[in-house]
Amino acid sequence: MPQLSTALRGVYLITPDETDTERLLARVKPLLAGTTWLQYRNKAVDVATRHAQAHALQALCAQAGVPLIINDDAALAKAVDAAGVHLGEDDGDIAAARALLGPQAIIGASCYDQLELAERAVRAGASYIAFGAFFPSRSKVTPRRASTELLRQSAALGVPRVAIGGLTPDNSRPVVDAGADLIAVISGVFSEAEPVAALDAYRRCFALDFEQD
Repeated sequence: MPQLSTALRGVYLITPDETDTERLLARVKPLLAGTTWLQYRNKAVDVATRHAQAHALQALCAQAGVPLIINDDAALAKAVDAAGVHLGEDDGDIAAARALLGPQAIIGASCYDQLELAERAVRAGASYIAFGAFFPSRSKVTPRRASTELLRQSAALGVPRVAIGGLTPDNSRPVVDAGADLIAVISGVFSEAEPVAALDAYRRCFALDFEQD
C-alpha cells in the first residue's frame, strides 16, 4: 500500500448532498487550492448522477492536484480513476478494495470510537484511519463519540489519522494537538456564508494559511 507522508496536514473536505452537478462543481472549485483531499459523498442522488458527479470532480481535482476519494464505493472509485475510497464499517472489505484499486490507492476506514477497529483496518491494508464523531454533527446522526485519547493511542499505527464530526475552527485545535493529521469537514465549510474564509479558519488550526488566487 502507498506510504502516505507523515507530514500530511490539513482539511479533508467532504462534498455536500448537492443534486445539481454544475452547482456542485462551482461550490467545490474555489476551495481546492486550500484542500488536502476531497471526498465525494452524496446520499441524495441516483447512481447515474453519482457517476456523472464523480467523473466531473475527478477532472477538477486532477487539474488542481488534489486527490479525490470516493465514499463507500470502490467500484465507482475504479470507474472514475479516483485516488481512492473511504469505507465505513458496513461498506465493504479493505482487502477487496485494495485488490480492485491497486497498491497505490488511498484506502481509508471509519473506526468511530474504537482503537481495535483502527488496528484491524491497518492490518488489512488501510492507508489511513478516521475517528469520530468528536462532537455532534450537523450533517448526520452520530451516536458514537471519539476522544482525543484515541488519536494519541493510534499514533503507533503509523498511518495518517483523520478526525471527523462536529469539528469547527474553535474546537479543532485540541484535536490537532492530540494527533489528527486531517480534519474532515462538510457543513463547517459548505454551509457557511463565506466557504473560502471558513476553510482558511480550519487550516489555521494547522498553522496553514490559504489565500484564494
